[in-house]
Amino acid sequence: MNFNGIMNHFHFLRPWWLISLPLLWALVWWLARRRKAEGDWSSFIDAELLTALRLDAASVGGMRPWPMLALLWTVMALALAGPSWERDLTDAYRAPADWVFVLDLSPSMMATDMPPNRITRARYALDDLLGAAHDARVGLVAFGEEAFTVTPLTQDVATVRALLPPLAPDIMPTPGDHLAPALEQAEKLLLAGGTHDQRIVALTDGFDDPAAVLASAAKLKARGITLSVVGIGTAGGAPLQNAAGQFAQDAQGRSKLARLDIDKLKQLANTGGGGYVDIAQVQGLINYLQAAPHAAGSAEAAKGIEVSHWRDEGVWLLPLLLFFAAVLARRGWL
Repeated sequence: MNFNGIMNHFHFLRPWWLISLPLLWALVWWLARRRKAEGDWSSFIDAELLTALRLDAASVGGMRPWPMLALLWTVMALALAGPSWERDLTDAYRAPADWVFVLDLSPSMMATDMPPNRITRARYALDDLLGAAHDARVGLVAFGEEAFTVTPLTQDVATVRALLPPLAPDIMPTPGDHLAPALEQAEKLLLAGGTHDQRIVALTDGFDDPAAVLASAAKLKARGITLSVVGIGTAGGAPLQNAAGQFAQDAQGRSKLARLDIDKLKQLANTGGGGYVDIAQVQGLINYLQAAPHAAGSAEAAKGIEVSHWRDEGVWLLPLLLFFAAVLARRGWL
């Protein structure tokens, strides 16, 4: 960089240190005045005798340390202020975290015990979770009778969010409530990612295959994959609608209620090594997901991304600082 370029970009990284300069200069002036006052014996001792007694003055040839001390402190303040005029480029790093969200699209998610209905509230909660992803890669799996990958692992959270509004039980080819295939699909996505911090979050109001689901959760935990659960619905439940939009009835002609089995969902979360929360506690789950379980040294370089920062050139003032300090160490000055 030429001289004009240096002057155009010259600045201090920590300019507040410059405020100390007037204070340091005032301190040097006060020390000089104080030393002079303490050494003024001319009113008590004869001038010819006083000259012979001033051994410190003779030892330094009449020089005083105060200008050198002022220079030393000036250079020190400038170095601490961090003069800079050029940028450095370094690789960006991201936390090696992969999150896969599993969304329940079974018919019971149309229950209205959580207005306007469960699936809408689940999408809201999922939107909040996606907003907290930051450096993590996210994936999305939806399930009913079968499991489908909506998005593979990606850092493009905006695209995943854009796909949320159409997700509803009526887009599934066949109705059902089988969570185990969705957990297996999420596991495949995470194994392909190959990162250290792997999480699955299931947003569901229940499942019809408990034995298979608990087996899948135990398998995930053994692989180091944490499974957390967000319960969608209420324990009191709401009437269940069938495919025709009418309330479903049991053999006795009574309306079927879609109740949230909290104990079963908590058991699933415990088996998967994670935690259970309801809609109102999603922020707690976000805090849990954002907590770094691994050492900072496990961060990995973000491909194709570099960050720039101003280089601190104050280090070049250190030799001058050491020189002034060595001169001031001369015997007889201080």
